[in-house]
Amino acid sequence: MTQEEVLKNARTCLGPYCKGCPVCNGRACKNTMPGPGAKGEGDTAIRNYDKWREIRVQMDTLCENGPVDTRLELFGKQFAYPFFAGPVGAVNLHYGDKYDDAAYNDILVHACAEAGIAAFTGDGTNPEVMRAATAAIGKANGLGVPTVKPWNAETVAEKMKLVRESKAFAAAMDIDAAGLPFLQNLTPPAGSKTVEELSGIIREAGVPFIVKGVMTVKGALKAKEAGASAIVVSNHGGRVLDQCPATAEVLPEIAEAVGGGSMKILVDGGIRNGIDIFKALALGADGVLIARPFVTAVYGGAEEGVRELVNRLGSQLKDTMAMCGAHSLAEITRDMVRND
Repeated sequence: MTQEEVLKNARTCLGPYCKGCPVCNGRACKNTMPGPGAKGEGDTAIRNYDKWREIRVQMDTLCENGPVDTRLELFGKQFAYPFFAGPVGAVNLHYGDKYDDAAYNDILVHACAEAGIAAFTGDGTNPEVMRAATAAIGKANGLGVPTVKPWNAETVAEKMKLVRESKAFAAAMDIDAAGLPFLQNLTPPAGSKTVEELSGIIREAGVPFIVKGVMTVKGALKAKEAGASAIVVSNHGGRVLDQCPATAEVLPEIAEAVGGGSMKILVDGGIRNGIDIFKALALGADGVLIARPFVTAVYGGAEEGVRELVNRLGSQLKDTMAMCGAHSLAEITRDMVRND
Protein backbone atom coordinates (compact mmCIF):
# COMPACT_ATOMS: atom_id res chain seq x y z
CA MET A 1 0.00 0.00 0.00
CA THR A 2 1.01 3.61 -0.49
CA GLN A 3 0.55 6.43 1.99
CA GLU A 4 -2.17 7.89 -0.24
CA GLU A 5 -4.07 4.59 -0.28
CA VAL A 6 -3.85 4.27 3.49
CA LEU A 7 -5.20 7.79 4.01
CA LYS A 8 -8.01 7.29 1.52
CA ASN A 9 -9.13 4.11 3.27
CA ALA A 10 -8.78 5.66 6.71
CA ARG A 11 -11.05 8.59 5.86
CA THR A 12 -13.93 6.17 5.26
CA CYS A 13 -13.89 4.86 8.84
CA LEU A 14 -12.19 7.35 11.17
CA GLY A 15 -15.42 8.69 12.63
CA PRO A 16 -16.52 12.31 13.08
CA TYR A 17 -13.47 13.77 14.83
CA CYS A 18 -10.21 12.81 13.11
CA LYS A 19 -10.13 14.06 9.51
CA GLY A 20 -7.31 11.84 8.27
CA CYS A 21 -5.36 14.90 7.14
CA PRO A 22 -2.43 14.44 4.73
CA VAL A 23 -0.28 16.07 7.41
CA CYS A 24 -1.38 15.56 11.01
CA ASN A 25 -0.70 19.03 12.44
CA GLY A 26 -3.46 19.49 15.02
CA ARG A 27 -5.31 22.22 13.15
CA ALA A 28 -8.42 20.47 11.83
CA CYS A 29 -9.17 18.71 15.14
CA LYS A 30 -7.74 21.31 17.52
CA ASN A 31 -10.44 21.48 20.23
CA THR A 32 -12.37 18.25 19.74
CA MET A 33 -12.66 15.89 22.69
CA PRO A 34 -13.65 13.09 22.30
CA GLY A 35 -11.32 12.93 19.37
CA PRO A 36 -7.63 13.50 18.77
CA GLY A 37 -7.85 17.17 19.75
CA ALA A 38 -7.74 18.87 23.16
CA LYS A 39 -9.89 19.92 26.06
CA GLY A 40 -8.99 23.54 25.37
CA GLU A 41 -8.27 25.45 22.17
CA GLY A 42 -5.62 22.96 21.12
CA ASP A 43 -2.82 25.46 20.58
CA THR A 44 -0.19 23.19 22.18
CA ALA A 45 -0.71 20.41 19.64
CA ILE A 46 -0.32 22.92 16.81
CA ARG A 47 2.80 24.38 18.44
CA ASN A 48 4.30 20.89 18.80
CA TYR A 49 4.08 20.41 15.04
CA ASP A 50 5.16 23.93 14.08
CA LYS A 51 8.30 24.00 16.22
CA TRP A 52 9.77 20.91 14.54
CA ARG A 53 9.26 22.71 11.21
CA GLU A 54 11.30 25.68 12.43
CA ILE A 55 14.35 23.50 13.08
CA ARG A 56 16.43 22.97 9.95
CA VAL A 57 18.91 20.22 9.17
CA GLN A 58 22.50 20.93 8.14
CA MET A 59 23.34 19.09 4.93
CA ASP A 60 26.94 17.87 4.63
CA THR A 61 27.93 15.33 1.99
CA LEU A 62 31.67 15.96 2.20
CA CYS A 63 32.16 12.78 4.18
CA GLU A 64 32.80 9.09 3.72
CA ASN A 65 30.17 7.36 1.59
CA GLY A 66 29.03 4.30 3.51
CA PRO A 67 26.01 2.40 4.79
CA VAL A 68 23.71 4.01 7.36
CA ASP A 69 22.89 2.10 10.56
CA THR A 70 19.62 3.16 12.23
CA ARG A 71 19.54 0.46 14.93
CA LEU A 72 18.77 1.39 18.54
CA GLU A 73 19.38 -0.70 21.65
CA LEU A 74 17.02 -0.05 24.53
CA PHE A 75 16.87 -2.05 27.77
CA GLY A 76 18.68 -4.98 26.21
CA LYS A 77 16.48 -5.12 23.10
CA GLN A 78 17.65 -4.10 19.65
CA PHE A 79 15.31 -2.26 17.31
CA ALA A 80 15.61 -1.49 13.61
CA TYR A 81 14.86 2.20 14.15
CA PRO A 82 14.86 4.73 17.01
CA PHE A 83 11.10 5.27 16.95
CA PHE A 84 8.10 3.58 18.52
CA ALA A 85 4.34 3.66 18.10
CA GLY A 86 2.88 5.83 20.86
CA PRO A 87 0.09 4.77 23.22
CA VAL A 88 -3.54 5.42 22.25
CA GLY A 89 -6.57 4.32 24.26
CA ALA A 90 -10.33 4.27 23.66
CA VAL A 91 -9.81 4.26 19.89
CA ASN A 92 -13.46 3.48 19.19
CA LEU A 93 -14.46 6.66 21.05
CA HIS A 94 -11.80 8.96 19.61
CA TYR A 95 -11.24 7.56 16.11
CA GLY A 96 -14.24 5.50 15.04
CA ASP A 97 -15.84 2.16 15.78
CA LYS A 98 -14.09 0.09 13.12
CA TYR A 99 -11.81 -1.13 15.93
CA ASP A 100 -12.02 -1.45 19.67
CA ASP A 101 -8.84 -1.30 21.76
CA ALA A 102 -8.37 -5.08 21.72
CA ALA A 103 -8.49 -5.33 17.93
CA TYR A 104 -6.40 -2.17 17.46
CA ASN A 105 -3.63 -3.36 19.78
CA ASP A 106 -3.60 -6.85 18.29
CA ILE A 107 -2.83 -5.32 14.90
CA LEU A 108 -0.46 -2.60 16.11
CA VAL A 109 1.68 -4.62 18.52
CA HIS A 110 2.15 -7.53 16.11
CA ALA A 111 2.82 -5.32 13.08
CA CYS A 112 5.34 -3.17 14.93
CA ALA A 113 7.19 -6.22 16.25
CA GLU A 114 7.31 -7.67 12.73
CA ALA A 115 8.66 -4.35 11.40
CA GLY A 116 11.50 -4.26 13.93
CA ILE A 117 10.14 -1.67 16.38
CA ALA A 118 7.78 -1.82 19.37
CA ALA A 119 4.40 -0.34 20.24
CA PHE A 120 3.42 1.46 23.42
CA THR A 121 -0.19 0.54 24.25
CA GLY A 122 -2.82 2.72 25.91
CA ASP A 123 -5.09 2.45 28.94
CA GLY A 124 -8.64 3.43 29.78
CA THR A 125 -11.38 3.45 32.41
CA ASN A 126 -12.55 0.05 31.17
CA PRO A 127 -10.26 -2.59 32.74
CA GLU A 128 -10.54 -4.65 29.54
CA VAL A 129 -8.41 -2.09 27.72
CA MET A 130 -5.30 -2.94 29.73
CA ARG A 131 -6.12 -6.66 29.74
CA ALA A 132 -6.32 -6.70 25.96
CA ALA A 133 -3.20 -4.58 25.56
CA THR A 134 -1.08 -6.77 27.80
CA ALA A 135 -2.48 -9.90 26.12
CA ALA A 136 -1.36 -8.55 22.73
CA ILE A 137 2.10 -7.82 24.14
CA GLY A 138 2.26 -11.32 25.62
CA LYS A 139 1.50 -12.82 22.21
CA ALA A 140 4.38 -10.73 20.80
CA ASN A 141 6.79 -12.28 23.33
CA GLY A 142 6.83 -9.14 25.46
CA LEU A 143 7.79 -6.79 22.62
CA GLY A 144 5.64 -3.85 23.67
CA VAL A 145 5.31 -1.24 26.39
CA PRO A 146 2.00 -1.14 28.30
CA THR A 147 1.32 2.43 29.41
CA VAL A 148 -0.68 2.84 32.60
CA LYS A 149 -2.63 5.96 33.51
CA PRO A 150 -1.86 7.60 36.90
CA TRP A 151 -4.75 5.91 38.67
CA ASN A 152 -5.06 5.46 42.42
CA ALA A 153 -2.66 3.01 44.09
CA GLU A 154 -5.04 0.05 44.11
CA THR A 155 -5.86 0.34 40.41
CA VAL A 156 -2.20 0.80 39.45
CA ALA A 157 -1.31 -2.34 41.41
CA GLU A 158 -3.93 -4.35 39.53
CA LYS A 159 -2.65 -3.13 36.19
CA MET A 160 1.00 -3.73 37.08
CA LYS A 161 0.15 -7.36 37.73
CA LEU A 162 -1.06 -7.60 34.13
CA VAL A 163 2.14 -5.88 32.95
CA ARG A 164 4.31 -8.48 34.70
CA GLU A 165 2.23 -11.35 33.33
CA SER A 166 2.70 -10.04 29.79
CA LYS A 167 6.51 -10.28 30.09
CA ALA A 168 6.72 -6.78 28.60
CA PHE A 169 10.33 -5.63 28.26
CA ALA A 170 9.39 -2.28 29.84
CA ALA A 171 6.40 -0.44 31.31
CA ALA A 172 5.33 3.19 31.24
CA MET A 173 3.03 5.67 32.96
CA ASP A 174 1.74 8.74 31.12
CA ILE A 175 1.81 10.99 34.16
CA ASP A 176 0.58 13.92 32.06
CA ALA A 177 -2.76 12.12 31.69
CA ALA A 178 -3.53 13.64 35.09
CA GLY A 179 -5.05 16.46 33.05
CA LEU A 180 -7.57 14.27 31.21
CA PRO A 181 -11.19 14.96 32.25
CA PHE A 182 -12.09 11.30 32.83
CA LEU A 183 -9.42 10.95 35.52
CA GLN A 184 -10.99 13.66 37.64
CA ASN A 185 -13.26 13.04 40.62
CA LEU A 186 -12.40 9.39 41.06
CA THR A 187 -12.44 7.83 44.52
CA PRO A 188 -9.73 7.26 45.64
CA PRO A 189 -8.28 10.15 43.63
CA ALA A 190 -6.20 9.68 40.48
CA GLY A 191 -3.79 12.15 38.96
CA SER A 192 -0.43 13.65 39.88
CA LYS A 193 2.10 11.55 41.79
CA THR A 194 4.77 12.50 44.29
CA VAL A 195 8.32 11.27 43.86
CA GLU A 196 7.69 8.80 46.69
CA GLU A 197 4.49 7.47 45.10
CA LEU A 198 6.16 7.13 41.71
CA SER A 199 9.14 5.37 43.27
CA GLY A 200 6.82 2.75 44.77
CA ILE A 201 5.10 2.20 41.41
CA ILE A 202 8.46 1.78 39.67
CA ARG A 203 9.59 -0.80 42.22
CA GLU A 204 6.32 -2.69 41.82
CA ALA A 205 6.60 -2.80 38.03
CA GLY A 206 9.70 -4.97 38.16
CA VAL A 207 10.84 -3.96 34.66
CA PRO A 208 12.51 -0.84 33.22
CA PHE A 209 10.05 2.00 33.81
CA ILE A 210 9.35 4.94 31.51
CA VAL A 211 7.77 8.15 32.82
CA LYS A 212 5.88 9.87 30.03
CA GLY A 213 4.84 13.50 30.33
CA VAL A 214 7.99 15.30 31.48
CA MET A 215 8.25 18.91 30.27
CA THR A 216 10.80 20.54 32.60
CA VAL A 217 14.31 19.93 33.90
CA LYS A 218 12.83 19.83 37.39
CA GLY A 219 10.40 17.12 36.32
CA ALA A 220 13.16 15.11 34.67
CA LEU A 221 15.28 15.24 37.82
CA LYS A 222 12.32 14.09 39.91
CA ALA A 223 11.68 11.17 37.55
CA LYS A 224 15.35 10.23 37.83
CA GLU A 225 15.17 10.46 41.62
CA ALA A 226 12.16 8.13 41.59
CA GLY A 227 14.17 5.53 39.68
CA ALA A 228 12.84 5.91 36.14
CA SER A 229 14.84 4.11 33.46
CA ALA A 230 13.63 6.58 30.84
CA ILE A 231 11.44 9.61 30.38
CA VAL A 232 9.31 10.78 27.49
CA VAL A 233 9.44 14.52 26.97
CA SER A 234 5.74 14.94 26.24
CA ASN A 235 2.73 17.17 26.80
CA HIS A 236 0.26 14.39 25.91
CA GLY A 237 0.13 15.48 22.29
CA GLY A 238 -1.02 18.93 23.37
CA ARG A 239 -4.31 17.48 24.58
CA VAL A 240 -4.28 18.24 28.30
CA LEU A 241 -3.16 21.87 28.72
CA ASP A 242 -3.14 24.86 26.39
CA GLN A 243 -0.26 27.33 26.14
CA CYS A 244 2.46 24.83 27.01
CA PRO A 245 5.79 25.04 25.21
CA ALA A 246 6.34 22.53 22.44
CA THR A 247 8.36 19.42 23.20
CA ALA A 248 11.00 20.55 20.67
CA GLU A 249 11.51 23.72 22.73
CA VAL A 250 12.21 22.00 26.05
CA LEU A 251 14.01 18.86 24.82
CA PRO A 252 17.51 20.43 24.54
CA GLU A 253 17.57 21.75 28.11
CA ILE A 254 16.22 18.48 29.52
CA ALA A 255 18.76 16.47 27.52
CA GLU A 256 21.57 18.70 28.75
CA ALA A 257 20.49 18.19 32.36
CA VAL A 258 19.87 14.43 32.43
CA GLY A 259 21.04 13.00 29.09
CA GLY A 260 24.05 10.82 28.47
CA GLY A 261 23.59 8.71 31.60
CA SER A 262 21.66 5.66 32.64
CA MET A 263 18.26 7.31 32.10
CA LYS A 264 17.17 7.34 28.46
CA ILE A 265 15.32 10.26 26.88
CA LEU A 266 12.45 9.80 24.44
CA VAL A 267 10.27 12.55 22.99
CA ASP A 268 6.91 12.83 21.24
CA GLY A 269 4.51 15.52 20.05
CA GLY A 270 4.16 16.62 16.42
CA ILE A 271 6.90 14.35 15.06
CA ARG A 272 5.65 13.30 11.65
CA ASN A 273 8.52 12.13 9.44
CA GLY A 274 12.05 10.81 9.41
CA ILE A 275 13.55 14.29 9.25
CA ASP A 276 11.74 15.18 12.49
CA ILE A 277 13.13 12.01 14.07
CA PHE A 278 16.65 13.07 13.04
CA LYS A 279 16.08 16.53 14.56
CA ALA A 280 14.95 15.01 17.86
CA LEU A 281 18.04 12.80 18.05
CA ALA A 282 20.27 15.77 17.25
CA LEU A 283 18.67 17.72 20.11
CA GLY A 284 19.50 14.98 22.60
CA ALA A 285 16.78 12.33 22.44
CA ASP A 286 17.65 8.63 22.31
CA GLY A 287 14.42 7.84 20.48
CA VAL A 288 10.94 9.13 19.69
CA LEU A 289 7.29 8.14 19.97
CA ILE A 290 4.78 8.76 17.18
CA ALA A 291 1.09 8.13 17.94
CA ARG A 292 -1.59 9.60 15.67
CA PRO A 293 -0.04 8.55 12.32
CA PHE A 294 -0.07 4.95 13.57
CA VAL A 295 -3.80 5.23 14.25
CA THR A 296 -4.36 6.34 10.66
CA ALA A 297 -2.13 3.51 9.46
CA VAL A 298 -4.15 0.87 11.32
CA TYR A 299 -7.53 2.28 10.32
CA GLY A 300 -6.46 2.68 6.71
CA GLY A 301 -4.43 -0.45 6.14
CA ALA A 302 -4.23 -2.66 9.27
CA GLU A 303 -0.84 -4.43 9.44
CA GLU A 304 0.04 -3.44 5.88
CA GLY A 305 -0.61 0.20 6.78
CA VAL A 306 1.72 -0.07 9.77
CA ARG A 307 4.44 -1.59 7.60
CA GLU A 308 4.08 1.22 5.08
CA LEU A 309 4.46 3.86 7.81
CA VAL A 310 7.46 2.20 9.49
CA ASN A 311 9.25 1.67 6.18
CA ARG A 312 8.57 5.26 5.08
CA LEU A 313 9.78 6.78 8.36
CA GLY A 314 12.85 4.55 8.38
CA SER A 315 13.72 5.41 4.77
CA GLN A 316 13.35 9.14 5.45
CA LEU A 317 15.58 8.87 8.53
CA LYS A 318 18.28 6.96 6.63
CA ASP A 319 18.26 9.48 3.81
CA THR A 320 18.54 12.41 6.23
CA MET A 321 21.40 10.79 8.12
CA ALA A 322 23.30 10.11 4.89
CA MET A 323 22.79 13.66 3.64
CA CYS A 324 23.99 15.13 6.95
CA GLY A 325 27.06 12.90 7.32
CA ALA A 326 25.85 10.56 10.10
CA HIS A 327 26.32 6.84 9.49
CA SER A 328 24.99 5.71 12.88
CA LEU A 329 22.74 7.13 15.58
CA ALA A 330 25.81 7.85 17.70
CA GLU A 331 27.16 10.12 14.95
CA ILE A 332 24.10 12.42 15.00
CA THR A 333 25.22 15.59 16.78
CA ARG A 334 23.76 18.91 17.82
CA ASP A 335 25.57 20.84 15.09
CA MET A 336 23.65 18.92 12.43
CA VAL A 337 20.56 21.06 13.08
CA ARG A 338 19.97 24.76 13.50
CA ASN A 339 17.10 26.89 14.79
CA ASP A 340 17.53 30.55 13.89
